[in-house]
Amino acid sequence: MTGDATKPIIVLDTNIVLDWLVFEDGGMPELMAAINSREVVIASNQACIDELIRVLAYPTFKLDQTAQIKALEKYRSYAQITPDRASMLGQVPRCRDKDDQKFLELAAHARAAALISKDNAVLGLKRSMKQRFDCDVLGASTTAAWVRSAIGS
Repeated sequence: MTGDATKPIIVLDTNIVLDWLVFEDGGMPELMAAINSREVVIASNQACIDELIRVLAYPTFKLDQTAQIKALEKYRSYAQITPDRASMLGQVPRCRDKDDQKFLELAAHARAAALISKDNAVLGLKRSMKQRFDCDVLGASTTAAWVRSAIGS
């Protein structure tokens, strides 16, 4: 993956992306500020983009097509897209929720410093991801301290 080697690479699950792009909060102001000021590099891939496209269209969010496109374009403008790669199943811990496996694999492929999620199935793999890939798996309660440490603010 190319990009600014001095900035930490992060992977955001879809709920965190929605917090950032749709709700503009998510209870993680330090993370949102770091993203908006581009102090971190967001890694993504086509599978994550496809899921975001699908979720942005959910009637629950009441986003018209223009708002959906705007959110997707903003995400793409911030994200560095990694090419699709072979599965790392067997190396990457298996997530109970198969829909979230893509975030773990992306974090491993991108050599991400952190994977940020609200999903308990992902958060439960914190120790494995740290041991295997030196990737912190963070929830809302641990993200602020990590951001301060990672970007030095």
